[in-house]
Amino acid sequence: MVFLFSSFNFHSHKIRVAVMLHLPLMVTAQVDLVLVLVTVLSLWTRLCHLSYPNAVVFDEVYYGQFVSLYMKRVFFIDDSGPPLGHMILALGAYLGGFDGNFAWNRIGAEYPCSVSVWTLRFLPALCGALCVPLVYLLTLELKFSHLSALGAALLLLLENSLIVQSRFMLLESVLIFFVLLAFFSYLCFYNAPSSSWFRYGWLLLCGASCGAAIGVKYMGLFSYLLLLGVASLHTWNLIGDRTVSHLSVCVQCVCRFFCLLVLPVLLYVFWFYVHLSILSHSGPHDQLMSSAFQASLRGGLSRITQGQPLEVAYGSQVTLKSSASQPIPCWLHSHKANYPIRYENGRGSSHQQQVTCYPFKDVNNWWIVKDPDRQEMMVSSPPRPVRHGDVIQLVHGMTSRFLNSHDVAAPMSPHAQEVSGYINFNVSMAAQNLWRVDISNREVESDVWKTILSEVRLIHVNTSAVLKLSGVSLPDWGFRQLEIVAEKLFKANTGNLGWTVEEHRYGTSQEQKEREVELHSPSHIDVDRKISFWAKFLELQWKMLTVKQEDSEHKYSSSPLEWITMETNIAYWLHSSSNAQIHLIGNPVSWGVANFSLLAYQVLAVFYLLRRRRGFKDLPHGVWCKFVCLGCVCVGGWLVNFVPFLLMEKTLFLYHYLPALCYLYLLSPALLEHMHTHLLSSVTYQRALCVWASAVLLSVFLSYRTFCPLTYGNPELSANELRGLKWRDSWDILYRRR
Repeated sequence: MVFLFSSFNFHSHKIRVAVMLHLPLMVTAQVDLVLVLVTVLSLWTRLCHLSYPNAVVFDEVYYGQFVSLYMKRVFFIDDSGPPLGHMILALGAYLGGFDGNFAWNRIGAEYPCSVSVWTLRFLPALCGALCVPLVYLLTLELKFSHLSALGAALLLLLENSLIVQSRFMLLESVLIFFVLLAFFSYLCFYNAPSSSWFRYGWLLLCGASCGAAIGVKYMGLFSYLLLLGVASLHTWNLIGDRTVSHLSVCVQCVCRFFCLLVLPVLLYVFWFYVHLSILSHSGPHDQLMSSAFQASLRGGLSRITQGQPLEVAYGSQVTLKSSASQPIPCWLHSHKANYPIRYENGRGSSHQQQVTCYPFKDVNNWWIVKDPDRQEMMVSSPPRPVRHGDVIQLVHGMTSRFLNSHDVAAPMSPHAQEVSGYINFNVSMAAQNLWRVDISNREVESDVWKTILSEVRLIHVNTSAVLKLSGVSLPDWGFRQLEIVAEKLFKANTGNLGWTVEEHRYGTSQEQKEREVELHSPSHIDVDRKISFWAKFLELQWKMLTVKQEDSEHKYSSSPLEWITMETNIAYWLHSSSNAQIHLIGNPVSWGVANFSLLAYQVLAVFYLLRRRRGFKDLPHGVWCKFVCLGCVCVGGWLVNFVPFLLMEKTLFLYHYLPALCYLYLLSPALLEHMHTHLLSSVTYQRALCVWASAVLLSVFLSYRTFCPLTYGNPELSANELRGLKWRDSWDILYRRR
């Protein structure tokens, strides 16, 4: 009976659920076929025959080196930008099984069969393809029609320069993808109903996209600041909205602050955490970093310094590395050669032993830390550590000369004092060889001088001058080594004053002969001196900002003003034996449409503002707000991605203009729709505008088809056909005469 009752209740429950859910369950889905079509076309134009050419193309020779270093987990510094873009390229290489064993030494070098070219280029091409549907969706979120969205998508789809930049192992397409995704997700958040909690998912995606854009290239910062400005304006309007409760305003402000400010910063730091976690081995850029940083990497300095004593004591044998990385990293050095009695300009010197800075490991880099009150030059038991403020003498290990300075002008920097290894010539020039240890990064006043971790300044007791690297090379008599001087502290450039103990051993020999032998046999005392991630992160940031490679003029470099009218192009690849070639050339018709739209919007904006100032409101409030929003996003996006380059003193190329160009392609169809709907009242004019727009789109397509051989490198054209594609005299089209 109990069983029957339970069964009855169970079946009754099922019937109630069926009634409540209206079985059978049906799912209705709406698919935007136009969006699907443009997505398929964009994937086809970007991914088709991606492995061609099977050779290194333009900046692949630059980015490929970093990809190889990632595969081998070797540390490097790229002063051009953060690591996320490189890691994305390295991910594609990893998916293709690339082991890093390829010499990226010249453009046009053939890839071996072991390298999967398709996977190397896949992720940038995928990002470039997804930019097209993103522009379509972004236009819809700006409250314009599907027809305008289609127009914007077609302009991006048929832009030859964007196709070229997407199809190779380059980063502009990745940057543009994350920037467009950030604006799209923010507008989805802003346009969503305020009662929907799902909208905060869009806000999180926006913050993540901003962090990714900055992590790919610092150019992403321009668009991020624009988005912050738009979001700040929206937030300010929200605060003034009295229809929204105080609690809701507070919650929304906190969410926006976290997603748009905190999250991008956290992600930016996270990219470097992953970067430093992967690159754990010593590499070619180690010398630019501090000794502590180098010692944290496997191999290199960590192999040399393994087991060194941590605390510098009286009697320690040390090498002192300059904290300055310019002109090159070097170590305090001396050798058995004296300063000339007179220099080329007639000035006299002390004729004492030269002290220089030498950029290579050498036995003459070793110095002994001596207590001025004792004769011993070996470490006592227990060791007596040197502390901040202690006065010491430094004795050159191989020649036993004391580090000395006096009121004699330095050879190449006469405003500073000469530094020498003191020789007693029995003349009226007494030794001045006392130096006070000043630990600049000390935690307490009595801090101990530590190997690798401490950065010290050596202050000359007699003259209060500080030991520093001048950075000037000595003449032939100084073997072209770098000059060391002592300069008054108030005159000295603080960047070149620090010294770090890099190699260190406890001396056990008092006699010179025994000590020379000892300098080749390090002691081993296990000490853990790992530095924190934050210390490495901050140091790497500083080096990226200050250690700049010299910019040299490039054949295809250009100025920003040349980009607007596409006065220049870039030859990316030329076949070794035929006329097949790939160029970064934009679609001339699309480029003209973009420039016209920019000018037209500015003229319209001035016209509307003057009319509104006179009290004539030609547009309803909602339409005016939409027009202003379009200008903030599109014209503002163009400005923040173009104007900064006018102020930069660096080598620039046409591809730097591509992010700004995308904003104009977003603007053009939307502005056309605005003119059609709100400016042209006559049906005849509206139809004429539609015909004109159709003709322009047809011209865009024909122009795209015309330049396809230079976009894809196929088919090969004859010399006469290539001459026909040289629409501007300033373009550099290459061809072989046959």
